[in-house]
Amino acid sequence: MHPAAPPARRRLDAALADLATVFRGATARPDEANCTCHWGSEEELALLKVPDVELDPDLLRRTWQAVDWTDHGAVLRRILPQFAAALVAGRVDPLFGLEEAGGSFARGHWQRWPDGQAAAVREFLHAWWAQSLTDPDAAVPAHQVMAACAEASGTVAPWLAEWERRTGPLSDQRLAEAAEEWEYELLGDRLPWYVNWYENDEDRMCAELAAWLHGHAAARLRAAGGSEEVQRRTALLALTDEDRWTHPHWPGHRY
Repeated sequence: MHPAAPPARRRLDAALADLATVFRGATARPDEANCTCHWGSEEELALLKVPDVELDPDLLRRTWQAVDWTDHGAVLRRILPQFAAALVAGRVDPLFGLEEAGGSFARGHWQRWPDGQAAAVREFLHAWWAQSLTDPDAAVPAHQVMAACAEASGTVAPWLAEWERRTGPLSDQRLAEAAEEWEYELLGDRLPWYVNWYENDEDRMCAELAAWLHGHAAARLRAAGGSEEVQRRTALLALTDEDRWTHPHWPGHRY
């Protein structure tokens, strides 16, 4: 950990170090299996049953993306320190969006793990989120980190609450960037990322995110001098049905 790093980066470095400590020695189940035709070789599978051996990037990707492990939680614990470090560094390349990585966390049911393990994962997610809002050198855009954290936890509430507390020019800039990324889907009453885990309530998350954007975020974008076009479109989220799409500021989106 570099002492001159921003506080959020130091917190994130500490969270990553804690993951490495807490999950040291973790392995997949001895009887864990996967398809050699579609997932990988027996030799690669054997690596998941050996603790603390770094996987090559392609094997790491195939491992966290796979949805058919017998015990996804055990596999996730095996790869978690390396997986988390790759996420923070922007080296995870999902097929669609970073919510896929959050879905891998959700499939592992990490919130049901023993207290020390669940606490380490929770602190990592919160530290990563804080860093994305406050560190100009953050490798991953905040709106992508938000999607990953929301999918991992099944809720948008704590991440939006943290964003409210994180005021300042950089956090406001991240908010403007997110609003621009999200407005198209939200104006169509759709969550702006793919819900990867069936236990997550897409409609509830969409409604909460839209309400937050046209409530707290709209005023903040105005105060920060954000794009007038984004402000107008964000304000439309307060309207519903015909009132929204017949409004003079309706951008002409088609769905």
